[in-house]
Amino acid sequence: MADLTLRRALPADRERVLRWLQEYGVYLGVALLLLVNIAFTPNFLSAENFRTQAVQVAPVVIVALGMALAIGSEGVDLSVGSVMALSTSLLALYMGYGPWVALIVAVVGGAAVGLVNGSLIAFIGVQPIVATLALMVGARGLALVLLPQLEDIRDPGMATLGSGEFAGVPYVVLIAAALAVVVGFVVRRTTFGRQLLAIGDSRPAARLAGLPVRRVLIVVYVASGVLAAVAGFLATARLSASDPTSLGNLMELSAITAVVVGGTPLTGGRVRIGGTVAGAVLIQLLTATLIKHDLEPSWTQIAQAVVIILAVYAARERGKR
Repeated sequence: MADLTLRRALPADRERVLRWLQEYGVYLGVALLLLVNIAFTPNFLSAENFRTQAVQVAPVVIVALGMALAIGSEGVDLSVGSVMALSTSLLALYMGYGPWVALIVAVVGGAAVGLVNGSLIAFIGVQPIVATLALMVGARGLALVLLPQLEDIRDPGMATLGSGEFAGVPYVVLIAAALAVVVGFVVRRTTFGRQLLAIGDSRPAARLAGLPVRRVLIVVYVASGVLAAVAGFLATARLSASDPTSLGNLMELSAITAVVVGGTPLTGGRVRIGGTVAGAVLIQLLTATLIKHDLEPSWTQIAQAVVIILAVYAARERGKR
């Protein structure tokens, strides 16, 4: 009897551990990396280092917010990196009209890519991975047609946005934080957020319930495109240059990693905005740690792969029960 009770207790304990890891594992990972760096990385606690890490992770956070919406709807957006490249090309072309006009044009460009993505998925029934893969290639190509080479951005407003700060916090970080709050509110407190999660949980059931499935999907991908365009704008401001060749390269993978590690399941039906932000911070800290200790960049990719596998395994094991 005692052995039977023990055998029944072990799976239950394993389930609790896996559930805890999925809910809070990303925060534990961030805490452990902070402790490791505090102990072994010189000058890690300096204000300049924290500022650098925050500025570098801000565009990833913004792109990951849109990716979280797409994954929450049981989709994915592989075009976000190319949208960043398109955004920086449009900025360079329209900066002569002023930074606000250039920003509006860049955002409209991102929204247009998202509209095409959403329309292919919602009206034609193309799989999200296929539709966004097509736009991933097409938007990058268009960006390079518009701006074949790097171009310096010499605008005081852009320079201020890229390097300025308020109360010691960089503008780009404040913008990323504000967008995270807005997206979190939309997901948790609005009808649209509840509809998105219902569609991600079961699209056929959502249709039978009379939910506006097509409209929600289009809004999701337009929002993802807009957020990617904003990230491209901020990255351009920080670099003071438009470079569609390299800007946004592999950003879609970083965003997916942040979302998955943050606890949002690839099967949809759930979006964890706080976890997504923490996931982006985790990947940034991991990358910075390896770089500061003179390890090759390839080790960063290997480490990210291990983190993704662990996160997906935890989600899969939990889903079995």
